[in-house]
Amino acid sequence: MNDEGAKKSESALHVVPGVTRRERVIKLAKKRPVLSVEEYAAGVLDGNRAVLGRALTLMESANPAHRQKAEDLLEKLRPHSGGSIRLGISGIPGVGKSTFIEALGMLLVNKGHRVAVLAIDPSSEVSGGSIMGDKTRMEQLARSPRALVRPSAGGGWLGGVARGTREQILVCEAAGFDVVIVETIGVGQSETQVSSMVDFFLLLMVAGAGDELQGIKRGIIEMADGMAVNKADGDNIANAQVARAQYDGALRLLRPVTEGWHPRVLTCSAATGDGIDQIWKMVLDHHALLEDSGQLAEKRRRQTWFWMKQAIEYFLVERFYTHPDVAAKLPETKERVLAGEVSPFVAAERLVALATGAGETLPVTDASEREKQRG
Repeated sequence: MNDEGAKKSESALHVVPGVTRRERVIKLAKKRPVLSVEEYAAGVLDGNRAVLGRALTLMESANPAHRQKAEDLLEKLRPHSGGSIRLGISGIPGVGKSTFIEALGMLLVNKGHRVAVLAIDPSSEVSGGSIMGDKTRMEQLARSPRALVRPSAGGGWLGGVARGTREQILVCEAAGFDVVIVETIGVGQSETQVSSMVDFFLLLMVAGAGDELQGIKRGIIEMADGMAVNKADGDNIANAQVARAQYDGALRLLRPVTEGWHPRVLTCSAATGDGIDQIWKMVLDHHALLEDSGQLAEKRRRQTWFWMKQAIEYFLVERFYTHPDVAAKLPETKERVLAGEVSPFVAAERLVALATGAGETLPVTDASEREKQRG
């Protein structure tokens, strides 16, 4: 090999030094200017995608400085929100939620709607991470200029939703999206919380997956405004019709969530698109009933009150754990509980007393301490 060939070979094998994730984050942070609340609001209202994305991230942040900015931004955007149809979608694993949402989303954007999808991915209890694969699963919808697919990590929050989902709904509405879809993590007893932030709660099911009625919780069925049996295509059409009849019978035994509305059960195929338009019609019929009867305004008022109560609980827990006396006493208290020296209930009561200022005035109630006093 001549000198020139050797130089080419050496060049080809040359490894460019990489950069760490921290270095990339710092580099990106330097490139992006810090936005004021006014700049955030103007960008969201103008439909600026970059600013909208940053505003949605801001709503998820637990950083106190970010939270204050998020609260201020919400106050500016709130008068411009509330104009969308809010649709919550949940379903058993393997039901095809993402495929269904993409089929519905494409139907809606082709009708001239602007659709925002807030997709919640489960977080690992070990690492805390999420796969965030919804943009990949809804690739066609994510590419549409009239749609937004925003994956968020569940972060261990109950209800099948993520921290900031309610706030993100308002931001998307202020940005001009007239349909907001919330895709929950999956079916479970805690999934019903999504019904407290949407106008219509759709439960997706599938036929031929065993005893369907035993596989889901009564609580989530009671919250459903409608159900859809997906994958009703090919050889599975007959099974889907049987499942539809079973679910319809089950729903008739329950009290409807909306006065004057009996939850419907339809069949569809997200793969072929069959039945998707009928499901959207069901959502529209329900929304028209809510508006005509005045129930929509009342429902959203109840949801706002529920939202406030949740915020109170969140702030109380946060301030409890950040209280200096609690933080100082917590490690020792934990060791005493684990050693069996004090009951968890009494330990919790004492820590709460510290946080609320009761301090040493809290009476001693655990048996071990009473024995010491008697001795």
